[in-house]
Amino acid sequence: MNRKTFGWGTAIAVLVIAFGVFSFRPRTEAEQPPSQAAGAKYTVVDTEGTNLLVVDNASNTMYFYTVDPGKEVGDDLHLRGSLDLNQVGKPVLKPKKAEK
Repeated sequence: MNRKTFGWGTAIAVLVIAFGVFSFRPRTEAEQPPSQAAGAKYTVVDTEGTNLLVVDNASNTMYFYTVDPGKEVGDDLHLRGSLDLNQVGKPVLKPKKAEK
């Protein structure tokens, strides 16, 4: 075998092996941080038309809304209080009254 042919054959073999190694290796992609879009921003826990319990999943806070006394279903709901759900597990939970 000619020395020139042997050199080209070796170069082509090395190229084929390199392409094979790089094409079959696992892809490395940057890890995406968990986004808020993965889950719902708010979760409705309970509602009867005159009241509403909503959890803000981002801040881990529950909000309680009701209509004014004597009002009917469909009237404006007003924030009555909130609760920090990071307190769950403690012997006493202290809700915050809403500012008027």
